[in-house]
Amino acid sequence: MSALPPRPVTLTGQYVELVPLAVGHLDDLFAAGGGDEEVWRWQGGPAPQTRQELLSRLEGVLADPGYVPFAVVHRASGRAVGWTTYMDIAVRDERLEIGWTWYGRAYWRSAVNTETKLLLLGHAFEGLGMGRVQLKTDHRNERSQAAIARLGARREGVLRRHRLRPDGTWRDSVYFSLLADEWPAAKARLTARLAAA
Repeated sequence: MSALPPRPVTLTGQYVELVPLAVGHLDDLFAAGGGDEEVWRWQGGPAPQTRQELLSRLEGVLADPGYVPFAVVHRASGRAVGWTTYMDIAVRDERLEIGWTWYGRAYWRSAVNTETKLLLLGHAFEGLGMGRVQLKTDHRNERSQAAIARLGARREGVLRRHRLRPDGTWRDSVYFSLLADEWPAAKARLTARLAAA
């Protein structure tokens, strides 16, 4: 079966709903993470201090045809608490990346990330027919590396001197992946973790 290109869709879980990202999410997103340097530490620039600064980043994501972005809506509150994207999409090669993900600090170490990844991975493998999903993070971001490993993704290696940071230093990127035949076991683990949340 050939893979399908991802399109804006709504993916609904018990704790979160992933909806197409829109400018209308700006106020919620700013309330969740605006001005918080720790939230934005690994996102390629300082924390947006104003709604206008966050709007500029949001519009950049929306304007890039290489992204299929989602707002992460916390179902209990009805508020957007972060965003995530499908990116680096290669339909012919049946692969994509989940990335450009952030959540407000209040939602770290909660069911939000687990269910967000469960929904995105499930849609990629089961809905779109992808054979590979990759994730990457800064080599200094140990919290993110641990979270990706908990998904069941396999650490593949490090791309050295991969990206120039805003402060002029170079980032090494740690790559992880999950393949279609690994997905059923990973799905079972994530579902069990979510049930225990």
